[in-house]
Amino acid sequence: MGTEKGNDAAMDAEAATAGGDVTAAGGSMDRGLLRFLTCGSVDDGKSTLIGRLLYDSRLIMDDTLATIAKDSRKHGTVGEEIDLALLVDGLEAERQQGITIDVAYRFFATPRRSFIVADTPGHEQYTRNMATGASNSDLAVILCDARKGLLTQTRRHSTIASLLGIRHVVLAVNKMDLVGFDQAVFDRIVADYTAFAAGFGFATLVAVPLSARFGDNVTVRSPRMAWYAGPTLLEQLEGVDTETDAATRPFRFPVQWVNRPNQDFRGFSGTVASGRVAVGDAVVVAASGRTSRVARILGPDAAQEEASAGEAVTICLADEVDVARGDVLAPPQDRPAVTDQFAAHLLWMDEDPMLPGRQYLMRVGNLWTPVSVTSIRHRIDVNTQKQSPARRLDLNEIGFCNLAAAQRVPLDPYAENRQTGAFVLVDRFTNRTAGAGMVAFSLRRATNIHQEEFLVDKAARAALDHQKPLVLWFTGLSGSGKSTIAKLVEQALHREGRHTYTLDGDNLRHGLNRDLGFTDADRVENIRRVGEVAKLFVDAGLVVLCSFISPFRAERRMVRELMAPGEFIEVFVDTPLEECARRDPKGLYAKAMAGTIKNFTGVSSPYEPPEAPELRVATLGLTPAEAAEAVLVHLRAALAR
Repeated sequence: MGTEKGNDAAMDAEAATAGGDVTAAGGSMDRGLLRFLTCGSVDDGKSTLIGRLLYDSRLIMDDTLATIAKDSRKHGTVGEEIDLALLVDGLEAERQQGITIDVAYRFFATPRRSFIVADTPGHEQYTRNMATGASNSDLAVILCDARKGLLTQTRRHSTIASLLGIRHVVLAVNKMDLVGFDQAVFDRIVADYTAFAAGFGFATLVAVPLSARFGDNVTVRSPRMAWYAGPTLLEQLEGVDTETDAATRPFRFPVQWVNRPNQDFRGFSGTVASGRVAVGDAVVVAASGRTSRVARILGPDAAQEEASAGEAVTICLADEVDVARGDVLAPPQDRPAVTDQFAAHLLWMDEDPMLPGRQYLMRVGNLWTPVSVTSIRHRIDVNTQKQSPARRLDLNEIGFCNLAAAQRVPLDPYAENRQTGAFVLVDRFTNRTAGAGMVAFSLRRATNIHQEEFLVDKAARAALDHQKPLVLWFTGLSGSGKSTIAKLVEQALHREGRHTYTLDGDNLRHGLNRDLGFTDADRVENIRRVGEVAKLFVDAGLVVLCSFISPFRAERRMVRELMAPGEFIEVFVDTPLEECARRDPKGLYAKAMAGTIKNFTGVSSPYEPPEAPELRVATLGLTPAEAAEAVLVHLRAALAR
């Protein structure tokens, strides 16, 4: 029968890194279930290979075959033949371009085994989709065009597969018909790949020469490659042993939902990520350390005595322990690390680069928390596996990074648990999935560092000066008049008896930030440091005037969130670029436009104007004194509240 599971267009990297391994869902099926993906460079024949598997296994219904035959005449790439790739390339855009864009999932079965296969795109711009498929797979079929050998995408996909915990690989050297079924070509590619993948630690690596178009060595042995004595692709897929050991690993239960329909029932629902749990077992809430025992386990149909990896259940505890969505239940004797600083491999998936110091949202399991990359330890070259220093990660780059979360979260190394060791980063402004991460280890920072509480607090210091402490943040292009206006505002406040301090970009770059340049990464770190200093001055009870270009909204928002509500006033000094360049008080615009100054905001580096500042001062037609008076009117109203 031709049973198919449709194209899951909604699945994305976030769902993939948080998802489970269905081979463990209640135990394997009688014939065994294998989840695998096909990957490699564009036009290596991934979709055709899956179509051939379905076709040769007689798993295509007659009406589907008739539709594909019709579509082959319209979109096909193999002349009058049926284009088997169209069985998988379901999107109209894919059919028109002859490429795979989305991740297409198909279910099929043979007498020996059941399969779920993910056909992933080969284009570099869709690498994030490939990571989606890889995160839920046990085996990777990595295709290689026999005419081209190993390409960058072949190496990139192999690297990602290794990082995402895939330990079984088939190197499918496709299109052997186009090289005359030459054994020397096959042997050379296998030697190159074996050398490249030597450090990945794959448990099995089998190379198969094949022609997906004509079916050679896909499901039946090819007489045109009598020199090959290994298994066909299907034989390898049917026979490979990928039995997960998730059930033998320590028990982990990420809580998805606190189930409380009435006052008499309180349970915690979710899917067992690894291990087993039984009624009566002792468990601990990893983050809080509170312990209890399992009183009941409720399955989909009735109560049960135990649950194992992959099962969706509701667990009731014997004690009234505080448990929330995102918490993890674990054995008291084998807990995950609970940390706010950790090292991880990071695959960057966003068009905007990853910059250390910038805040993102991290989802690990069912828990969301702000996080930032504190440093990039190295970037990995996907072609050579060499490690090199980096100040940023661009789209599709892979780095090994240190991260700091806003709260302590329970984590396992990804190599030990793919569910509690995986996370995604989300852009806080666009809500785009920005990166996928695999935890390497917790950073054991000093545990004797605590937030000190003083006998004299911010309110007491502010009361001494009879004022409300806050930050007045001036942002705008170079030459907009920020510093001039800030100076006049501070002078007026001083005359009124206000206790103030001004932080100016140029001044801080002579001291605190003298080690920073003007790259995007340095600009982010510059504002992060300024924000921390401004917070200390506000804690001292002062009115702090900050005059910085601060070109990125994310960093201005980060400083705002350091302060209490009402303590951050953003003043957008809105002066057109042409006027700033005309003034050119330091002669910088002329040099930037001549190319002698790099990374100059407004010319060769972007400026993101505020979207909803507390105050916008359009300086055209205003004197500096008039602009300062507009700020003072707004500020006095804020100080009076």
